[in-house]
Amino acid sequence: MSAETTEPAAPHEGEAHESGIGARLNWLRAGVLGANDGIVSTAGLVVGVAGATTDRNAILVAGVAGLFAGALSMAAGEYVSVSTQRDSERALLEKERKELRDMPEDELAELAEIYVEKGLSVDLARQVAQELTDHDALGAHADAELGIDPDNLTNPWHAAWASMIAFTVGALLPLLTITLVAQSARVWVTVVSVALALALTGWSSARLGQSPPRRAVLRNVGGGLLAMAVTYLIGVLFGARI
Repeated sequence: MSAETTEPAAPHEGEAHESGIGARLNWLRAGVLGANDGIVSTAGLVVGVAGATTDRNAILVAGVAGLFAGALSMAAGEYVSVSTQRDSERALLEKERKELRDMPEDELAELAEIYVEKGLSVDLARQVAQELTDHDALGAHADAELGIDPDNLTNPWHAAWASMIAFTVGALLPLLTITLVAQSARVWVTVVSVALALALTGWSSARLGQSPPRRAVLRNVGGGLLAMAVTYLIGVLFGARI
């Protein structure tokens, strides 16, 4: 009888099993959403001003001011949000360290119970909990109980810079389009270019989330077109009165 060799299981094609892949996907989604916000908010602003005046300098000043205000606001908001999240994660990890130090047996039983609830037998759950605790007690308990990776905490500065850069890149499209295109066509060319850009960001966000892209694209483009239509009408109404 020939001995059979057992090959280690390989990841299925198209499935990512790398450490930290979830964090990287979240950064990509945040970048896409930041660019999307830059496109929509800046497009709405410059189209609204274009509805009120044909002065290219006025449109440019408003667009640049909106770009910087939006980018800095995004960076500050992301920094505060992620800093708060990181502080909470650190507090939870410190509490977990204290519990592991003061009542290790209770923590081991708690970890084993988590694996029992996931479907393991009591004996196997106890064995798995013990081996994981022996290997990396804090990492095992933080992952199972809190959903936190102690070695991969979110960085508020990375989040702030990523949001600011993504917003700026998105905002440059409508700003440059409406200021460089001739007056007779600037609004329509901006609307078309923004719609195409929003279709791309909608498709990208759907692909990152592994969801059907059509609905995301339609929702994204529809929301952007509505925002530009409303701000343009407001600009026309206020421009007529000034």
